[in-house]
Parts: sequence; C-alpha cells; structure tokens
Amino acid sequence: MAISISKLKYDFPAGLVVFLVALPLCLGIALASGAPLLSGIISGIIGGVIVGFLSGSETSVSGPAAGLAAVVLASITKLGGFELFSAALFIAGFLQLASGLLKAGIIANYIPSNVIKGLLAAIGVLLILKQIPQAFGYDGTHQDDFSFVQSNGENTFSHLFNTFFHVTPGVVIVSVISISVLVFWDKTPLKKLKFFPASLFVVLLGIGVNEFF
Repeated sequence: MAISISKLKYDFPAGLVVFLVALPLCLGIALASGAPLLSGIISGIIGGVIVGFLSGSETSVSGPAAGLAAVVLASITKLGGFELFSAALFIAGFLQLASGLLKAGIIANYIPSNVIKGLLAAIGVLLILKQIPQAFGYDGTHQDDFSFVQSNGENTFSHLFNTFFHVTPGVVIVSVISISVLVFWDKTPLKKLKFFPASLFVVLLGIGVNEFF
C-alpha cells in the first residue's frame, strides 16, 4: 500500500481521531473479556497498523470486537488462563490463514445471516444486562461472570433485582454524567473538538470525578 504525502494532511488528523476513539475502546473490551489491559492495546496496534497496512483496503475494519467479549471470557475461563487462550488463538490464526489460502471462505455462504445476527444480538443483550449492576455500583467478585447462572448462586435477573439494594451514589453519578455526555455531545459546543471524541472525554471525566470522590 503506497503512502501518499499529498494526502498526509488528511490522513494524520483522521488517524489521530481513530486512535483517540480506539484507545478507550481497546481497554474496555480487554477488561470485559477478562484479559490483561495490555492485550487490548496490542490488539489495537496489530489490527489498526499491521493488518491495515497489509490488507491495502480503504474500507476494512479490524481490531478488538466488543461482540466477542463474552466468547473470549468464556474461552479464557474454560481453558484455565489467558496464556492457554493465547496459544489456542495462535493456532486458530494459522488455521484461518490456511483456510484463506485454500479459498475455504465459501463455507460462510452456507451459514444463514440470521444466525450471525442472532448471536451478536444475544451477546449485546448479555453485555448490557451484566453492565447495569456495574452502573449502580453493585460490584462483586462475580463481575466478570457472563453465565446466566453465576458462580455465587445468583442468576442474571436476580443479580439485577439485588442491584437496587446495593446502590453506590458516587458510581451512579459517574454513570449518569458519562451517559449524558455521550447522548448530548453533538448538541453542545464540544462537538467542534474534532480531535477529541466523546468516548475519550467520558473516560477522562469519569477518572476525574472518581478521584474527586
């Protein structure tokens, strides 16, 4: 992929914005996946720089995927550690490359799209349900348990119900402020800050409010 100097003045600001959006996203996905935070940064670098450079595509998207957070967490738990999961992922990468060389991608045509959409929708609902208690400050040792029946004897719905008896006011304030900023960002003068995305502002604001408390 050739690098055009004439377009650098457009590519650099665009790359900066993508970096500022991807940084908190990579950290968040790594945390939700039960993986080390550094692995999220490394995945973002590989997906954004190496894969982007090798693919040569102008429209491809690569990097950590929020939709797979529950799958990754379940795999790490099943295998017994992040190291074993990394080894399995390394082998899976070789199998994927081999499938590409053998033109085996045609197999995907036999998988109905509604199966994929249903899987992603289910993961999305699961992530939302599991994060609601966190937004109210109900944070137990089972916070990374994405199973319906949790290790502490509760299930997802009983966990949600018990949240109302374990509300932490400071956490609620941080959650309300963060969500409000994301919703109303484009309706404030802050939207003019093209190089400062709302997601990064929310991360910094959340840290600041937490330190204040």
